[in-house]
Amino acid sequence: MPLLTVRPAGRPAAGARHRAARPPVPGGTGRSSGTRAAVLRSGAGRPFALLLTLTGAAGLLPSWVITLDEFALLRDPNFTPGCSFNPVVACGSVMKSAQASVFGFPNPMLGLVAYAIVACVGVSLLAGARFPRWFWLGLNTGALLGAGFCGWLQFQSLYRIHALCLWCCLAWVATVVMFWGVTSFTARSGFLPVPAGLRAFLTDFVWAPPALHLGVIGTLVLTRWWSFWTGGVTG
Repeated sequence: MPLLTVRPAGRPAAGARHRAARPPVPGGTGRSSGTRAAVLRSGAGRPFALLLTLTGAAGLLPSWVITLDEFALLRDPNFTPGCSFNPVVACGSVMKSAQASVFGFPNPMLGLVAYAIVACVGVSLLAGARFPRWFWLGLNTGALLGAGFCGWLQFQSLYRIHALCLWCCLAWVATVVMFWGVTSFTARSGFLPVPAGLRAFLTDFVWAPPALHLGVIGTLVLTRWWSFWTGGVTG
């Protein structure tokens, strides 16, 4: 005959005590708590780590190519970069402008450092690294400054220099995707304090902000030289 165990009145079962003893995960409830818990365990998900690695590499490539072309221009003022195809898509015109060396040296040299750091962070995450909140907020601030600088360069390219550099465009795309990726991650994980509704939006529609941002840039490029794209007339 099996033995019966008597539990004192008011005392929860062992499993219930174990569940009750678990501390709540900070940063919200439900889906946001699960996201934060995953962050605390692994540092970041694999898709986000790949995003940082790829956008860092995508920004590093044009920075390297443009830097080499800048040195070639110093040696030979008549040098024509390989991405100069017509009066609008003319990398040489952009490289020779004052805006190409805002801080007294070629802008791509900043990219060589910044994009390399982002790529290294992505590879570190793939290897299982974890970083504290201050690190992610610092990376988010750097990405914001990079996106702002790219926005200024886009305005200068379209409305002051009147030419496009294809390598620069690749760096713009990489920076925009990187910025929104980092911002969405810090918001979802609770590192960046945002309203619950915005956190839910960035969780469910993480692709929407970069798509909208790039769509605006693409629209500005199309409308700025619409006559050229459609009829071969220089804008």
